[in-house]
Amino acid sequence: MERPKARRRCYELAFESDSDEENVIRRPRWIKERANEFDDLDNIDFITKYRLSKRTVLCVLELIEHKLEFPSDKNDCVSPINQLLCALRFYATGCYQSVSGDLSGFSTATAHRIVHRVSCAIASIREHFLRFPETPEEIKENQLQFHKIAKFPRVVGAIDCTHIRFGKCPNAEDGEVFRNRKNFFSLNVQAICNANLEMLDIVARWPGSTHDSFIFNNSLIKTNFENGRYGDALLVGDSGYGCKNYLITPLENCVTPADHLFNESQIRTRNPIERMFGVWKRRFPAMALGLRLNLENSFPVIVATAVLHNVAQQSREVIPRDDEAVVLPAPWDVLIAEGDIRAPLINVGGPQRGNVNFRVRHSLVTNYFHRLAQREVENAVGAFENGE
Repeated sequence: MERPKARRRCYELAFESDSDEENVIRRPRWIKERANEFDDLDNIDFITKYRLSKRTVLCVLELIEHKLEFPSDKNDCVSPINQLLCALRFYATGCYQSVSGDLSGFSTATAHRIVHRVSCAIASIREHFLRFPETPEEIKENQLQFHKIAKFPRVVGAIDCTHIRFGKCPNAEDGEVFRNRKNFFSLNVQAICNANLEMLDIVARWPGSTHDSFIFNNSLIKTNFENGRYGDALLVGDSGYGCKNYLITPLENCVTPADHLFNESQIRTRNPIERMFGVWKRRFPAMALGLRLNLENSFPVIVATAVLHNVAQQSREVIPRDDEAVVLPAPWDVLIAEGDIRAPLINVGGPQRGNVNFRVRHSLVTNYFHRLAQREVENAVGAFENGE
């Protein structure tokens, strides 16, 4: 019976401290108070802070709620609506996740998990909102919408790339491939939009130093066009892309009135993609201010904001007013222009006559736009003769 006492005494001597300091008391568990801003804020302040209306947030929540629920309510788990609002606040500010957690009443680790959990959940429903037209009826509807802009025929989408900035080098091993021509780290994101500024396709995986045409040449959308999946439908892009029979770029040198009319119509028809990038970045400033995330975690965030942008466009929501809590380093025009990095022109000065890739463009200029130019001249002459 003496051994247990002796052993206990040995333990006490071994772990006995000679210091007179008191034992450190373990920090008690502290659960932050979580705001109920969905109910507390009116719709105007809610849209300003979270960039979407309450009605649209509820529609998104209905689609992803089953992916955000926990098996039980133990340990004061975060509800799906609070998870979604935390992610939206991160998209709306581009701040550190620790700040986003403080704003929502979560710890930094919890905010980190929530942002990426919600982003993956939203990105998983992209097929419902981010879809290239497949049926003849859908293609025809898009072509009619583009034709209303500047009478350019057969256009189903406008294509371009924009740069999404990183707050730091995203990859320690191959970091320099992410440095673009404006000398900051970014992803070069390719997008195709329709006339209503809705994204039809997005490719968000190439480093900032990648040329726009290289991204397109390695995309699934190019394969589909070359396989004739979309019939005679066309894309319009800038001179950073190579002219194809399904991708129409502007003329380098305009000589005839038909040439000038073609370029004017092509540029105006391509304008929605530039406007779409501006609306997307102003709606979710994190896309303009920069992502402070690891490379792998950035992909779902970019796709998630693209899905939410389409949801907002389909719901006819206007661009929210600027949030005074978000300090912009520069005016919006400057921030959006930073992501608009023009790729070096290709096919400049190259032989175009007889090139199979220029046949459709040449046919449009010599036939369709030549007739339009003649008609404009006839209308102008008729108006002059009538004294108008």
